[in-house]
Amino acid sequence: MIIDKLCARVEERGPLCVGLDPSEDVYPADFLWDFSPPAEAALRYCEEIVAATADLVACYKVQIACFEALGVEGMRAYRDLLRLLRAEGLLTIGDVKRGDIASTAAHYAQAHLIGEFAADFLTLNAYFGGDAVHPFLPYLASGEKGLFVVVRTSNPSAREFQDRLCEGRPLYEHVAEQVVSWGQPYRGRFGYSLIGAVVGAHREPLLRLRSRFPTLFFLVPGYGAQGGTAEDVAPAFSRGNGAVVVAARAVLAAHRGKPAARARFAHYAREAVLAMREDLARCRA
Repeated sequence: MIIDKLCARVEERGPLCVGLDPSEDVYPADFLWDFSPPAEAALRYCEEIVAATADLVACYKVQIACFEALGVEGMRAYRDLLRLLRAEGLLTIGDVKRGDIASTAAHYAQAHLIGEFAADFLTLNAYFGGDAVHPFLPYLASGEKGLFVVVRTSNPSAREFQDRLCEGRPLYEHVAEQVVSWGQPYRGRFGYSLIGAVVGAHREPLLRLRSRFPTLFFLVPGYGAQGGTAEDVAPAFSRGNGAVVVAARAVLAAHRGKPAARARFAHYAREAVLAMREDLARCRA
């Protein structure tokens, strides 16, 4: 099952997930000059980051918004990047955060699980409830696809809805409980389900959710440039596994302020990943 492969990668390489969020504000100053259209720059930049880090990370999370913003050529680049990652045997998370129902959700599932934009895992928003998730479930039967459902995010205004008490517990805890229920039929040999949870790099929600749901696999954004520390994400782990921690800007823009940034940005990205792996290893012990 794909979740077992992810757990095995965490065991082998550590829990870091590099977020591929290409945009003009992370490139070296003159990088865009060499490419036309901009979508070509996005693809080439990601390819070089992947080549420099593939042996060090558990997986890659590809942010579709960065490619959608570049139009049709951007979506071709998104497709081609996912194809490259799959061809290299690397695990992919399509960060699409789809959240709709009925035939709309069914079409999203087709597009992003078996269509041209297929990834190993997808992120979903389940505000509609089970109707937003059920159209994706048939694609899990083979064990080759997985989902991460948004449970508790790390942005400041998350508390406006997600922390509201409902029957004495935060709303996000009720969502996590439902995610566990949806994932019950899809457990792998490591004990984790094909349906995991997106939980941001905040210590208190991670502590609360890990203690209550020991077999829920977490996708943890917010580490690094967004302010999350190794101490913040430490509660996500169970015996050193059970989570991948996303770093995007801290890797993609690791060249900032350093010499020969245009020529060596991939080298600086690798250095950043090595430092993050060491940092996260402390909190998994």
